[in-house]
Amino acid sequence: MEKRGCLYEGKAKRIYETDKPEVLWVEYKDDATAFNGVKKDVLTGKGRLNNEISSVIFSLLAREGIKSHFIERLSETEQLIRKVTIIPIEVVVRNIAAGSLVKRLGLTRGQRFDQPIVEFYYKDDELGDPLMNEEHIRVMGLATEDEVASLKEKALEVNEHLIELFKKIDVDLVDFKLEFGRDISGKVLLADEISPDTCRLWDSKTGDSFDKDLFRFGQGNLQEGYETILARLGGKS
Repeated sequence: MEKRGCLYEGKAKRIYETDKPEVLWVEYKDDATAFNGVKKDVLTGKGRLNNEISSVIFSLLAREGIKSHFIERLSETEQLIRKVTIIPIEVVVRNIAAGSLVKRLGLTRGQRFDQPIVEFYYKDDELGDPLMNEEHIRVMGLATEDEVASLKEKALEVNEHLIELFKKIDVDLVDFKLEFGRDISGKVLLADEISPDTCRLWDSKTGDSFDKDLFRFGQGNLQEGYETILARLGGKS
């Protein structure tokens, strides 16, 4: 596989073309951001950890029949993915009250829900990724009614598998964000990454955070938290 020109550079990754038009080369960066880029830093090793964890999780989900853009891990910081056009909707699944949900609704942090809550956010940094509903999605033409139903169904399916996965390693899956994209045939696939950058993960015994809140709120060493997750998942730390 030949790595070619850089197509896009985001907050956490660089995306490159390859000699195959349907395949892209992803390089994870050590950059850390929070609050829509207001807080920034470079944390050595973060890119490796996100790549390794995301590769493990996508591989495990694939074994459960959940298809994604992930093809294979290439190195500590690189992976190959199928080319997709990202749908500008972030799908957030919440199992335990935390973060913006507590602030918006006045819920008690740590409150467990009897069934998961699914939210949609418009993927737009300039607007601050605002919360949106299905009517907003329809008016803006971001996805069809069937696609929206599929996004929710797929997100809940991923949630079930991730809850069980993390339960086995004594971690509570508090909430997480998913992104999806359409491949060249128009099929919707799970995309982006699944890592402590996109999930809130608490130790089920101590309540300690193993996710980006460590950086976001200055709660501790981000790399140590991510290393813990990778090690518990059986990856190379």
